[in-house]
Amino acid sequence: MTVSLAVPDILVARAQAGDEEALEALYRAFETPVYNLARRMLKRPEDAEDVLQETFLEVVRSITQYRGEGHLWGWVRRIASTKALMRIRRDQIRATEPLDEEPGKHGMHIGANIDLERAFEQLSETSRAVVWLHDVEGYTHEEIAEQMGKSVSFSKSQLARAHARLRRMLDVDAGEAGGTHA
Repeated sequence: MTVSLAVPDILVARAQAGDEEALEALYRAFETPVYNLARRMLKRPEDAEDVLQETFLEVVRSITQYRGEGHLWGWVRRIASTKALMRIRRDQIRATEPLDEEPGKHGMHIGANIDLERAFEQLSETSRAVVWLHDVEGYTHEEIAEQMGKSVSFSKSQLARAHARLRRMLDVDAGEAGGTHA
């Protein structure tokens, strides 16, 4: 399902002219979808809030560069996903731990009621970002690779590994739920 986030051309033109009310209206129009995109890619709500703010600072700085080619939401979404990916990269550089999570690292407990959402949250931020951008946002592997500064094969392998991990987590859950009748 594609959500229509169209905004009137006159609003965009006013924002490009520096009209603060128009910029505020753009923020209100895209605040929730940008936050939701960032929240899906990042583990912590605080990081998603930061990405929301960083995205709109960039929108305000760069709105004059938007040429009206395609929907404004596509342009804003690209800024937001880039900001989220930059945060993931920054956090990975700072981390002294391996990129893939260790079992139990975040209190991971796979119980009988795990669902796709909980399984998705157990993926590393990099894997979650690739899955979200590809499977939900519809980005190609080429676009993901470009945004992440990686190769197309990196995007494809991250997606394949993430899908396999999700399947394993969900299969474990199904086995635990169904194994009580033995």
